[in-house]
Amino acid sequence: MSRQVFLYDHPERFVAGTVGLPGRRSFFLQASAGSRVTSVALEKTQVAALAERMDELLDEVVRRSGGSASVPAVAPSDITDTAPLDTPIEEEFRVGTMALAWDGDEQLMIVEAQALVELDADSEEDLAEAEERLLQDEENGPPMLRVRLTGAQARAFAKRALDIVNAGRPPCPLCSLPLDPEGHVCPRQNGYRRGA
Repeated sequence: MSRQVFLYDHPERFVAGTVGLPGRRSFFLQASAGSRVTSVALEKTQVAALAERMDELLDEVVRRSGGSASVPAVAPSDITDTAPLDTPIEEEFRVGTMALAWDGDEQLMIVEAQALVELDADSEEDLAEAEERLLQDEENGPPMLRVRLTGAQARAFAKRALDIVNAGRPPCPLCSLPLDPEGHVCPRQNGYRRGA
């Protein structure tokens, strides 16, 4: 079976979103164009890392181009997307590896998210070699979502993704651990329950 690649060149929509209540949320990347929608699941930390790294890469592009790149300094308000994920959400795969690149010729951000795969190896060197072979295998590699975005779309994605990550449970003012709606056992209160 050949590798499944979900390719979106200038998608109508590429967003990070969640399903569920704070503390029990599932995170997704979702790309859409016309009636085609692809959703992949990932961890909250992966969403945060992707958004932060995307902003850093865009800042570097602006710096290296001396401001001539078609990348806005902040997310343009006219393309801000606050709508929920498109439903039904059908998970294509769980993300394991992500990569970002800037195509300087076309002035586009390339985002790749590859499926999580389990590899058996006897040593760390064998594991690293097996991972590299698998990721380079264009014919039989893991499923992948590849999205090409303008600088403005990339800024808008990063802003929404960081907003979603930060919209979880509020932190406890004493210990900074997340507060559940019913409170939590605060280590700074010697184990006494602290209300929300």
